[in-house]
Amino acid sequence: MMTGKRGSARKTAKAREKSSDNIFKGFFFIGGPCVIEDEKTVMHTAEKLKEITSFLSVPFVFKASYDKANRSSSKSYRGAGLAQGLKILEKVKRKFKVPVLTDVHSAQEAKEAGRTADIIQIPAFLCRQTDILAAAAKTGRMVNVKKGQFLSPYEVKNIIEKLTSAGNNRILLTERGFSFGYNNLVVDMKSIAIMKKTGYPVIIDATHAVQKPGGAGDRSGGEREFVEAIAKGAVAAGANGLFLEVHPDPKNALSDKETQYPLDSVMTLLYKVKEVYEAVN
Repeated sequence: MMTGKRGSARKTAKAREKSSDNIFKGFFFIGGPCVIEDEKTVMHTAEKLKEITSFLSVPFVFKASYDKANRSSSKSYRGAGLAQGLKILEKVKRKFKVPVLTDVHSAQEAKEAGRTADIIQIPAFLCRQTDILAAAAKTGRMVNVKKGQFLSPYEVKNIIEKLTSAGNNRILLTERGFSFGYNNLVVDMKSIAIMKKTGYPVIIDATHAVQKPGGAGDRSGGEREFVEAIAKGAVAAGANGLFLEVHPDPKNALSDKETQYPLDSVMTLLYKVKEVYEAVN
């Protein structure tokens, strides 16, 4: 039997989870640097994105990775590491009163990240890894799954089954494009409609969708100029939320410098995409 205090705490936590889940009922925004480079950049980006989203009345989740395990080269910068990264994300969460999201790369990392992150993200290349999905689900946190570039939208039902069978139906699904020939991705808008049929919110990752994987030899390239077209098109097709990797100085970013969106351009883009969402809904 639960003690009174423990039972009350669990009820409060459940109520808080239910309340936070409500932000995914309409249009919402997930954004932040690709990887945690340093605390100053993270805090500055979080502060500005909080100001922008508050002004536009758009629910906001801050995103940053403590580790980018899937880099083209062994020499590429990977991040602040698990312990330091989660510490910085905890500071963002407390200072700006926003939910935080980070991706994980193993079942053990999912357990650790679940102590801080409000949303655990499964990277695209790991979206079928049963042990990682189960571990993420068992944290009780919301789980955002990046649909792999190799996976059809019809197959997300198998991912959902793995999560729900582990006791978690707090699920988000993210489209980030399909592999199309060498070093290229395309976004099929039918994918948005197909995944929407699952009943779970669907997000468009407009910055990863314009990547050129491995296109710069020892790193990925990309075509940032098409981010707006992808974002507006996917929301018009039914996407519930927009995901952007955002950096105050993309040309000097330590990861995804060709596709991270400039912080000073987010306000204009988010305003336009919100207008599209409101027009079609």
